[in-house]
Amino acid sequence: RCAGRVEVKHEGRWGTVCSNSWDMTDAAVVCKQLGCGSALGAPKYGRFGPGSGPIWMDKVGCRGTESALSDCKHNGWGKHNCYHFWDAGVTCSGKGSTRSSPLGELQTCSLGLSTLLMGPVSMFEGAAVVRLEDGSGRCAGRVEVKHEGRWGTVCSNSWDMTDAAVVCKQLGCG
Repeated sequence: RCAGRVEVKHEGRWGTVCSNSWDMTDAAVVCKQLGCGSALGAPKYGRFGPGSGPIWMDKVGCRGTESALSDCKHNGWGKHNCYHFWDAGVTCSGKGSTRSSPLGELQTCSLGLSTLLMGPVSMFEGAAVVRLEDGSGRCAGRVEVKHEGRWGTVCSNSWDMTDAAVVCKQLGCG
């Protein structure tokens, strides 16, 4: 499954989405954008932990036809009456191949394991950033996630091509 805190990139900075008005239709757009299958849940109130930085979106109102969360109606970038302990999350089925826009805008899809929805899509709850280390280029190497200010590796148990595809998408590597 893909699950985690939802974060979006706006003006070059990652920030969170407030869970005011957050519902399954909004979660479905996020799951579709991330290629994570269908929405199973739309957790509210910081269920995947509070984010940091700007709160970019509040009172999101998707119709369900949008290809990216940034296409949905909201209060306006950075306009909110929210705190990070109200950050929105998603739980997706992790199945399917629905794809739309490149993940340049969305960076948080906590894959049932964690949160990679804060960078594009993550697999570790609370993870904010993903990188590849000791590879032959920027799109090859050992997967590492940053959690609470520290970098760590990802266990390969149950790791498969679907997981690798999420990381590649998050990093803009195809």
